[in-house]
Amino acid sequence: MHAFFCFRRFFILLLLALPMLSQRAAAQATATGTVLDRAGQPLAFATAVLVALPDSAIANSQTTTEQGGYAFNNIKPGRYCVKALLMSYRSAHSAAFVVGQEPVAVPALRLAPAATALKEVTVTGTTPMLEQHADRTVVNVDRLNTAGETALEIMKKAPGVTLDKDDNIVYRGSTGVNVMIDGKLTYMSGAALSNYLKSLPASAISQIELLPNPPASMDAAGTAGVLNIKLKRSQLPGLSGTYNLGLGYGRYEKSWAGTNLSYNVGKVRLFARLDGGRYNSFNRLTMIRTIRDSLFNQENLWRPLMYSGTYATGADVALTVRQNIGLQLRGSADQTTALRTSNSVTTDLAGNPGSRRQLLNPSNGTNSNQALNLYYRFALDSTGRELSADADYVRYASNNDQSFNNVVFAASSEQGRPAEQLRSATSSETTIRAAKIDYVHPFAGTKWRAETGAKTSWVTSRSAIQFDKLMDSGWQLDALRTNQFQYDEHITAGYVSANTSYGRLELKAGLRGELTQTTGRSATTGQQVDRSYFQLFPSVFASYKITEHDQVSASVSRRISRPNYQSLNPFLNYSDFYTAQQGNPFLAPSLSQSFVFNYLHKGFQVLSLSYLHETNSVNNVLTQNDDTKVSTSTPQNLAQTSTLILSSGGHTDITKWWGVDNQLSGSYTQVETQIQAQPVRLASYSWEASSDHTFLLPRRYKLLVGGGYSSPVVQGLYRAKASGLVNLGLKKQIWAERASFSLKVADVFNTNRFRSTIQYANVNQTWNNQWESRRVTLTFTCKIGSGKTQARHAAASADEEGRVGN
Repeated sequence: MHAFFCFRRFFILLLLALPMLSQRAAAQATATGTVLDRAGQPLAFATAVLVALPDSAIANSQTTTEQGGYAFNNIKPGRYCVKALLMSYRSAHSAAFVVGQEPVAVPALRLAPAATALKEVTVTGTTPMLEQHADRTVVNVDRLNTAGETALEIMKKAPGVTLDKDDNIVYRGSTGVNVMIDGKLTYMSGAALSNYLKSLPASAISQIELLPNPPASMDAAGTAGVLNIKLKRSQLPGLSGTYNLGLGYGRYEKSWAGTNLSYNVGKVRLFARLDGGRYNSFNRLTMIRTIRDSLFNQENLWRPLMYSGTYATGADVALTVRQNIGLQLRGSADQTTALRTSNSVTTDLAGNPGSRRQLLNPSNGTNSNQALNLYYRFALDSTGRELSADADYVRYASNNDQSFNNVVFAASSEQGRPAEQLRSATSSETTIRAAKIDYVHPFAGTKWRAETGAKTSWVTSRSAIQFDKLMDSGWQLDALRTNQFQYDEHITAGYVSANTSYGRLELKAGLRGELTQTTGRSATTGQQVDRSYFQLFPSVFASYKITEHDQVSASVSRRISRPNYQSLNPFLNYSDFYTAQQGNPFLAPSLSQSFVFNYLHKGFQVLSLSYLHETNSVNNVLTQNDDTKVSTSTPQNLAQTSTLILSSGGHTDITKWWGVDNQLSGSYTQVETQIQAQPVRLASYSWEASSDHTFLLPRRYKLLVGGGYSSPVVQGLYRAKASGLVNLGLKKQIWAERASFSLKVADVFNTNRFRSTIQYANVNQTWNNQWESRRVTLTFTCKIGSGKTQARHAAASADEEGRVGN
C-alpha cells in the first residue's frame, strides 16, 4: 500500500506541474470534426488532412476514429481547411476557416463512393505490431502470422498477457480482467470465455486493445483492466470480405474454414461472419505429490475431439442524417468428446512401489451461447452532443456427461479389481439482460467535454449436477454429490466524467458508482448467501506532449472483479480418484488500485511503469486430506496481491525490408494471505522478452521469425517455472495480393510447457503440463468482392447528394 500512495503523490505532482509546462502552448487552438459517407454513417480509418492556406501546405494529418471523428490540437493561428480521403471514395474538403484562440468545430465532411473501382495500390513499409496511445496499447493482429491459431492463443502475444494452467487469461499478473468484443462486454469468464476464444479463429481479429485503467464510462469490472478484441469489418461500399481455409498438425490433425462478409450500400450496412473447425488435440499432465512419507506419481492423458463454430451477423441503418440504429447477433456452439485416462502410482520416499489406480473417464459435452445487441445513436447537433442507448440479451448453456471407471492394483500386481464406478450429468444455464444509456456534451466556446450515463443488468445462473453410483442392484443416486444451485445478480450503475485540454496537456477524470445485490442458494442443501454493497470507482488520466515526437501519460483508477458464476457453485466434482474441484459460495469481490505511467518516443514505448494492488483476489487454493489422499481445488480470496511491472518495446525498421518488434519487461509479484490459519507469503522477481522479425522478400514473400522467453514467476499460489519458444512463418501473396498462403511452424523446438510447484501447509506438489504447442499449419486466405457498389435504382436526388460536401 505504501508504494501505491507514493505513486499517487507522484501522480498529483505531475498534474500540478504539467499545466505550468503548457502555459506557452495554451494559446493554440483545436479543430474537430467528423467524416461521414453519403448516408450519414461514420467512416472509420479515413485520412483527415489539415491544410494551411493559401499555400496548401500540409500542417497535420491523422486517421479518423471508429466514430469517424478527428481532432487537430495545437494549431497555430491562421487560415485552414480540412480534406478527407478514403479508398473507394471521392475526396472532400471543408470550407476555409480561421483559427485563433478558440476551438473550431468543422462541419461534417461527406464522402461519396468513387464512380469506378480504384486500381490496386502497393503499400511500402509496414504497420507496427504494437501501437501505444495515451490510454491504451493496441496490438495489430494482421502483423502476426496467425495461421491456424485461435483467439485465445493470440491473446498470449499481447504485452503483459499470459494464460494460467487452466487457460484463464492473466493480465498484469492477475486473472481479474474483463474481455470485450468490439467494445461490448462478453459477460464471460473462466471456462466459458476460454471455450469461446478457442472457437474464434485469430484470422477474424483486427486488433487487441489493452486498457489497464479504463474510463468511468466502462464497467468497473476487471481489477487488472479491460481487453477489447476488435473484429474485422470492411468499410468499403458494396460487397467485400474474405474467406479462409486451413489445415494443421501437431500430434493430431486439425482443419477449419470461415468467411467474413460486409455489404455496405446506401443507408444500410450489413455484415456476417461464420467460422467452423474440427480440432483433434492432446494434453498430458504429470503430477508428483508428497503426502507424509509417500509419493504419488500421477499421469493424466486427455484426448479431446472438438467440433466448433462461431457466427456473427448484424445491420446498421441510418434513419436520418444524425440518427442510426443497429442490431447484432453473435454466438458459438461446440461439441467435445474426450477420453481421459489417469494412472496413479504410490511409492515410499525410497521409491519402493505400492498400490496403483487407473481411471478411464470418457465424456461428452456441448456448449452454446447467443448474444443479441440493439443500439441507437443520435447526434443531437454538429457540436458533438450525442445520445446513445444499448440493450443486450445473452444466454449461455452447457451440458456434460461423464463416466468414472476405477481399477485398483495391489503392489507389484498386474491383476486389478474394479473400485468405485460413477457417472455424472451436469448442466448450466446463464441468462444476462442489460441496458444502458450514455450522453456526451461538449461545452460551446470551451475545451471542456462532459459525459454521463447509467446502466442496469440482471443475471440469472442455474446449475445442476447428478451423480450415480454403481451398486450390486444397479445404478443408484449418490445424494452426497448431487446438487442444484441458482445465482441471481443485480447491478445498477451510474457515472460522470469530464475532460479538457490546455495546449499540449490533456486531462480526464471520472467517477462511477455501482450498487450490487446478489443471492446464491443451493436447493439441495438449503444454503443461501446474500450480498449487497455499493462501491465508488474514481479514475484520473493525464497526457502531455513534450515535443512532436515525445509524450508522457499517467492514469490511476480503482476497480472491482466479481467472482464468476461457476466459482460460486458449491458442487464437488472429481476429475480423477485423487483430484476434485469445488466452488465457494462465500467468495467476496476483489478490489484493486492501479497506476500506469508511459513515456513514448515516435510511437515507441520507451518506458511503461505499471503497479497493481489487489485485495481479496480470487485464486484456486489446494487443500489436501492426508488420510483419503484427495486434493481439492477451491477458489478462495487471497488477502492481498501486488504486482509491479517495468517494460519497454515497440517497432523498429532496421531497413526497408526488415522490421523488428521487441518487448522486454521485468516484474515483482508478492502474495500475502492465510490458508488453514497459517500465513503464506510468496514473492518473486521475473522477466520476459519477445522478438519478432519480419522480412519482406522478393516475389511478394514475407518471412517471419520470432520467439519469446518467460522466467520463473509467481501466479497466485503457484510458482511457475521458465518457458520459451521459437516460431517460424512464411507468407506468399498471389493474384495481385487478393489472396495469400501462410505456412507456420509454432514452437519449433517443442519447449513450451507449463511447469510449476505449489507448497504450503501440508501441500507439496509438482506439475508438468504438455500440450500440442509444436504445430505445423497451412492457411489459404482470399478476398471476396470488388468493393464496388452494386447496381441499384438511383434516387431522384442522386446527383445532388453526390455533390454534397464536394
